Amino acid sequence: MHPEQLAALAAIVDHGTFEAAARHLHVTTSAVSQRIKALESASGQVLVRRTAPCTATAAGEPLVRLARQWELLRAEAAAVVGGSAAALDLAVAVNADSLATWFRGVVAEVAGWEGVSLRLHVEDQGFSADLLRRGEVLGAVTSDPVAVQGCRVEPLGSVRYRPAAAPAFAERWRRGRGPEWASMPVVVFNAKDALQRDLLAARGLGDPPVVHRVPTSADFHEAVRLGLGWGLLPPAQLEPDLASGALVPLSSRDHVDVPLFWQRWRVASGLLDRLTVAVRAAFEAAGG
Repeated sequence: MHPEQLAALAAIVDHGTFEAAARHLHVTTSAVSQRIKALESASGQVLVRRTAPCTATAAGEPLVRLARQWELLRAEAAAVVGGSAAALDLAVAVNADSLATWFRGVVAEVAGWEGVSLRLHVEDQGFSADLLRRGEVLGAVTSDPVAVQGCRVEPLGSVRYRPAAAPAFAERWRRGRGPEWASMPVVVFNAKDALQRDLLAARGLGDPPVVHRVPTSADFHEAVRLGLGWGLLPPAQLEPDLASGALVPLSSRDHVDVPLFWQRWRVASGLLDRLTVAVRAAFEAAGG
């Protein structure tokens, strides 16, 4: 497998068509096509779905990851040997709650790194491993303890989410000694957010009649504060509001613990090693 063939595959996945990949690589469309045909011939499998946009097949995804790993190592070597001015691309997947809380320590650390371009993908922690599998990111905060092929995984710790609501909302839905879980409106992040559903399922309940979707961490938090519905919040968002009275807990025993893991490519990259140290330190500094 030649580097230019792998680069063509990654370019097609990134830009969606053979023509756009050719423009990005400054070659002809015919050259890109020939490189992909040669790569598919060498692997004995179809690597690209000729759709709109083009995507990698299951067999092609590991090669896309290999292409990006090769580019990272090449760029690191060029920066050391030739003093290359090109920025090293740091593509990372992180869930929205982490990005809004403890992962900001990673951002602050990377801010001091010269020649590094940070590219964050916001994805639910239960789905971020898919981005690693497709080669779209080199590291991911995930809830999956099983390492993606070609990656290594280490536990960070767990985050305890607790149900809370605005005081007036909690009082309105209080029935006896506790809230009316079956009917009380709830706020979720998006269709992938299963935290609130998991808590209700533990009580033998399904979704209530009213389910609000608020797809950013800060706005989700604010929606709960404004009384739109109840929601599960991490300590960094919840504890100051409990102290100030902006929110009240709905239960002293109900919670959902979310384990977090750091997965990264298994390559000998100084940049990846440095990022891993920063992720671990930021999580520990935040009390994780």
